[in-house]
Amino acid sequence: MLAWAETGEWSRFRGPNGGGAIEAGALPVEVGPDRNLLWRTGIPAGDSSPVLSADRIFLTAWEGEALYTIALDRETGAELWRREAPRPRAETLDNRNGPASPSPVTDGERVWVFFGDFGLLCYTVDGEELWRHPLGPFDNLYGMGASPILAAGNVVLVVDQQQGSYVLAVDAGSGELAWRTERPAARSGHSTPVLHHPDGGELQVVVPGSFFLTSYSAETGERLWWVSGLSFEMKSTPALEDGVLFINGYAMPLNEEGRHVRLEPFGEVVAAHDGDGDGKISEDEAPEGLVRNVFSFFDLASDGVLDEGDWTYFQSALDSRNGILAVELPEAGLRGDLTASHVRWTYHRKIPQLPSPIVDDGVLLMVDDSGIATTLRSAT
Repeated sequence: MLAWAETGEWSRFRGPNGGGAIEAGALPVEVGPDRNLLWRTGIPAGDSSPVLSADRIFLTAWEGEALYTIALDRETGAELWRREAPRPRAETLDNRNGPASPSPVTDGERVWVFFGDFGLLCYTVDGEELWRHPLGPFDNLYGMGASPILAAGNVVLVVDQQQGSYVLAVDAGSGELAWRTERPAARSGHSTPVLHHPDGGELQVVVPGSFFLTSYSAETGERLWWVSGLSFEMKSTPALEDGVLFINGYAMPLNEEGRHVRLEPFGEVVAAHDGDGDGKISEDEAPEGLVRNVFSFFDLASDGVLDEGDWTYFQSALDSRNGILAVELPEAGLRGDLTASHVRWTYHRKIPQLPSPIVDDGVLLMVDDSGIATTLRSAT
């Protein structure tokens, strides 16, 4: 985080509209414990990114069983306050995740946070709790990762999970539910949305998810338009430039080009492996190899068996492609499936699994999980 980011410019995950970049002056070439250090403050563990108000830094963290929202002084690094969130449960987490993973969002007067083990909370920038909105429990094999954003006077949160995915908005001032829209195609996911406000049109919340990039009305939650072609599991946040949105998605190696596989038809698998005759496949009955190795991920109901619906989704997931899409953001009033008309280009080589892209001055930058950088011309 650049300590000299302008006021209000880094108020949410990945900064202005989630783009991951700001205009800046001369930056230090070297940064480290002994080089160009302004201050250092010890804090508990956490996986969230800090956000900024005019004079404060907000972040979430955890220590033992405690979940914290913490405020620091931007100039000195001094801790101004920390508030402990309720923790009625401890949800399942992947070892790459943690209970304080989503980042806060602030408007300079208030700060909102989300913990998967509780829900949403709102504080003043001085640490006074204004409201709490419990949510969950959730059903995501990796734990929750998407961060809340502000839109149309609401706090918007995407909850993509094994079953029952949705996007919701609560009133930023009161914490009361404003709207909630189900996302039946979305399964496990962690992407934080961005905003699109076409000339003469309504503000939109644009959300990556399993197979689809989808736009919702920020005022009502109505599904407006979508494009298909995304991977079945999305983690990254889009970047925007000159009316074009760029989003990368990577699910697993079998979604790379040339590595797709076909499952045997469900009926044939049941005939060969269904030992108890219930018409389903338990983990013990699953064929050795791929199905057994990823059984829990495609057991959408977490009931210990795969039925035909699970199997159909499993094949759809395997058919999806890792890649990046460049999507022309539509003018006001356009609705429905815009895949054929608004996908400018796709790219399917060396796609990061977790990191989000950055685009600036016609160059799209991606850094994969091993640290290898790829640059593309954003126009083509």
